[in-house]
Amino acid sequence: MRKSLACVGLLLGTSAALPAYAAEAQAMQGAISIPGAEQIPQRCDEVLASLRAQVKALEAIPPGKLSAASVLNGWNRMALDEYALVGPLSLAAETHPEAAVRTASEACTLKLAAFDNEYLQSEALFRVIKAAQGQDAIERNALSRILEDFEDRGIGLDPARRERLRTIFERIELLAQEFNRNVRDVTTRVSFTAAELDGVPAAYLESAKKNEQGEYQIGLDYPDRDAILQNAKNEDTRKRFYIEFFRRGGERNLAILNEVDGLRTEIAGLFGLPSYAAWQLRTRMAGTPETVDRFLAEMQAAVAPVERSDIAVLRDAKRKLTGQPDAELKRWDVDFYDNLVKRERFSVDPQRVRAQFPTEPTVAWLLDVSSRLYGLRFKANSTLPVWHKDVRPYDVIDAKSGRYLSSFYLDLFPREGKYKHAAAFPVRQVSTAAGSTPISVMVSNFSREGFSQDEVETLFHEFGHILHGVLSQTRYAMDAGTSVRRDFVEAPSMMFQEWPWRPEVTRRFSAVCPTCKPLDAKLIARLEAASRFGKGIWFARQNFYSRYDMALASAKPGEAQSVWRAMEAETPLGTVEGTLQPANFGHLLGGYAAGYYGYMWAMALGLDMLTAFGKDAMDVKVGARYRSTILERGGEVPPTELVTQFLGRKPDNRAFFNRINGKP
Repeated sequence: MRKSLACVGLLLGTSAALPAYAAEAQAMQGAISIPGAEQIPQRCDEVLASLRAQVKALEAIPPGKLSAASVLNGWNRMALDEYALVGPLSLAAETHPEAAVRTASEACTLKLAAFDNEYLQSEALFRVIKAAQGQDAIERNALSRILEDFEDRGIGLDPARRERLRTIFERIELLAQEFNRNVRDVTTRVSFTAAELDGVPAAYLESAKKNEQGEYQIGLDYPDRDAILQNAKNEDTRKRFYIEFFRRGGERNLAILNEVDGLRTEIAGLFGLPSYAAWQLRTRMAGTPETVDRFLAEMQAAVAPVERSDIAVLRDAKRKLTGQPDAELKRWDVDFYDNLVKRERFSVDPQRVRAQFPTEPTVAWLLDVSSRLYGLRFKANSTLPVWHKDVRPYDVIDAKSGRYLSSFYLDLFPREGKYKHAAAFPVRQVSTAAGSTPISVMVSNFSREGFSQDEVETLFHEFGHILHGVLSQTRYAMDAGTSVRRDFVEAPSMMFQEWPWRPEVTRRFSAVCPTCKPLDAKLIARLEAASRFGKGIWFARQNFYSRYDMALASAKPGEAQSVWRAMEAETPLGTVEGTLQPANFGHLLGGYAAGYYGYMWAMALGLDMLTAFGKDAMDVKVGARYRSTILERGGEVPPTELVTQFLGRKPDNRAFFNRINGKP
């Protein structure tokens, strides 16, 4: 069920009638219930017992009473009850400050994953689902997606292969947890003297810890990465930090990745398919590995000359600064010289940008822009319980009707034991059939000193996911919010990350924060120009990640680190000895295996949808149409149909390739 349904976070559900559930949901509204470590095992067992009883009830529906409505309402009830626990626990496993809660949450989510494999291999339940006849497009789509889940879990295989498949899925789930934990819980500190950190902002160093020798102890969170790689003048400092940053996860994670790749190859073999990519992509928008390979080849051909041009500019900047006419650009140099060129060409100083986008006003600006564009009110709700003092809960109200829609939480800053990247966690899904309202949580690791230019874009990107979740109005939870095809899920976010540098959007900043330094038109033009500079390197890197992911999902994946080294050595900037980047490439075990291409695929769709706004990104009429056509429909309608409805034409890649080539 979790394959097609993101996490739901009510308190324990039961098999009560829908009106009682609706009353419970309304009373709970935006609260997330995270049990204590000692309560989790018992609650987990209670939920599993209830869910197994619901499976038996569905299996036993007599033919005379079997209908799509009876089947889907029962399925929906079971989904909501499961995610009443797995939603909060999946969040807690990645963000809770107590290690015991994280450990207990991981143990329970493994049991729930095993339950998913169990009921999706039930022949009796499969026969019931297959016999149901949908009465409208939404019912037919839901039944079709459920049958896909059964097929993925091997319902069409003989008993021996089905059992082996179940064992494989459970092993991969366990290994994925360990992989993510090894990155999340890293405590490595890199020691530097004050001289070695010349150029690093004083504000950052003021909060950095020192050892007994007076050396700074630098962690490996994203604010640390930005501070060092973007600002440290000493090249050896940048090199040492770069290598340590990309050793997170260590040799153990390489071993995990290799084992998982072998298991995935075995999955494909059990289905008689040539590769894991062929198995994974058969239900995605792309459909086949060949389609993905063509897309990535076209992208590579377009980006290669742009990447070479960007590298030449940064290399020349390095030669000029160092006085070494034969100096070559290295991977640990890219961020530093990118910032240097931006300061010289566009008068964009990263530290001044942070000062221009202080944390609280920037978050308020994001909420103001989103609420105006989509006809909403965001109301801070301090009565909702939180798992850490940094976490901020909000309720979402429809501005026109005054109706409560949903809630979301912002968990913005790094801490030990917390998820290291940026993501949106759907903790409760909407179901209009059951009266369930959605909750999403934005988890990130931003600096407290204000937002960099990249962080502003990331803030809008991740909030695009939040909006996709909390504005969803789907009938069934399985279709809610971001429960769409994996290669479409990033499209709304890729579109929304374009908003910050539009003048009609930046004008709202002064309205939100009258005491902040105004974002004048010339500054915004410089920021937009600076954001486009160096994108050849960025696009090329995204293309590389995608091709590497497809290589590991091929018929003969090879050893993960060796494949990385060989492929990266062929790129213009080469490979870096001592790094173990596959060991911290969490997407490979986080749902994006044979799917990382989806970021660029979705960006093409997002930039295409952006064209509907024309020259006014704050056009509320287009915003209302986008909300109702794309955000509210979730996975109820295939993505290509949704985009076609919104644009009034079939989607294409022109805007995407124009962006690569630096065209408007």
